[in-house]
Formats: sequence, C-alpha cells, structure tokens
Amino acid sequence: MSKRDELIAVYAADLKEKCGMTADMDLLTKVVIGLGPSIYNDDASTVAGSQDSELETVKNNFLIKKLGLADGPNLMEGINSVIETYGRSNRNKYRAVVYYMLVKHFGKESVYN
Repeated sequence: MSKRDELIAVYAADLKEKCGMTADMDLLTKVVIGLGPSIYNDDASTVAGSQDSELETVKNNFLIKKLGLADGPNLMEGINSVIETYGRSNRNKYRAVVYYMLVKHFGKESVYN
C-alpha cells in the first residue's frame, strides 16, 4: 500500500469516526490527489480551524479558485459548518477531510469529474 493510500484510509476513518460520514472513496481520492505533495507535510496537511487567516486561505484558494464559487458570507458559513462537524476541539483537522466536506457541502463534486 502506498503512502497516499495509507493517508486516504486515515482520512476515510476520520470522516467516519469524527464526522459521522461514510466517504465516497472515489471523490476522497480525487481531493487527495488534488492536494498534491502537501498531504505529506505535517503543517500543510492540516487546517488550523481557530485561525482566521487559515480559514481565509481555505476560502480564497480552495472555494473560490478551485471550486469556482462566488465570494460571499455563505463561504465562511460553510467553512465554519464543516469545522463544527469535524469538531472545533479536535486539534488535527486534516486538510483533505475539510476539503472533501466542503466539496460535499457546496455540492461541487462535478469539479472532480
């Protein structure tokens, strides 16, 4: 099993255990591939849910640039909803899991087809 496959299994387990979601493995794999080498970097592979600057980066670089969503208050509401689901007190919020849930939240699965 490759390192990426191992990480995908970890992300799927996080979705199930911490978020109560069963992962669409095909979509999760595509989200992980889209993140590239950042998944192997301890700092880049996680999202600091309590840092406003980090959440702005997620909004600008992922929601607006990658998913093509229009800027508006609904974007930050979506991010906060996902962080709540993942658990604000959970220290390790994997970027791949957050991005996967954002794709689902905004119904933008077609971006990965």
